[in-house]
Amino acid sequence: MRQEPTESGRADVTDAGDGTAGVATETRPGPEAGETPRAPGRRRLSPWAEYPLLAVVALGLAFLIKTFLVQAFLIPSGSMQNTLQEDDRVLVDKLTPWFGSEPDRGEVVVFRDPADWLAGHELKPPGTVQKALGFVGLMPAAGEQHLIKRVIGVAGDTVECAGTGPLKLNGTPLAEPYVYEGNTPCSDDEGGRFKVTVPAGRLWVMGDHRQASQDSRYHQNDGHGGMVPLTDVVGRAVVVAWPVPHWSPLPVPDTFEPGN
Repeated sequence: MRQEPTESGRADVTDAGDGTAGVATETRPGPEAGETPRAPGRRRLSPWAEYPLLAVVALGLAFLIKTFLVQAFLIPSGSMQNTLQEDDRVLVDKLTPWFGSEPDRGEVVVFRDPADWLAGHELKPPGTVQKALGFVGLMPAAGEQHLIKRVIGVAGDTVECAGTGPLKLNGTPLAEPYVYEGNTPCSDDEGGRFKVTVPAGRLWVMGDHRQASQDSRYHQNDGHGGMVPLTDVVGRAVVVAWPVPHWSPLPVPDTFEPGN
């Protein structure tokens, strides 16, 4: 081993004996006694700069989660009782549609108002704080211009109602335990009697509180035949998250499972 002087100390170069150079390590004078070593070129931010930066990062992450993964929505009415109560907060899965997944029969979905379904319905305007926090997903969206219903029919399905029911899907009567107690599956009124076939790229949706839901049945003259375009679907509601006593998952009922 030979030692050669360097500018800042001594470099030890080990000869490997096979004609190749070994590893060079640089030895520098250590810190003075009582001195704390510090990484070269690294400066710690002051709290006045660090906290706002952390807040910006947290808000950015919340916005990305809300945009691409999951979003909270506030239930503004009783049209989905008893599955969902007014003022419940549900979490909506927005990730799976990015991988080509489409809503299926029995799922509860949130969708943008497809053709002024909410016209004439008074909506409680969100406050400034709720708007701001809802924008980044830290509070539930107020639900304006969004609706939540259960998917009954998908492309190619025939859905029909006569009298008070039962509701038929592709000719088979559905057992619907989720329908609000005291309601009938169908309504013997104008709009409540129908037989439709769902076209490609559309959904037929209905509320669980059948006699208190302005759903696909009552919008058959809206230009979409009462159907919801897939492009208007925000995602599937997967769980009631708030209030805590109402917490529950939102699975697909057994009646929609193959073979039932």
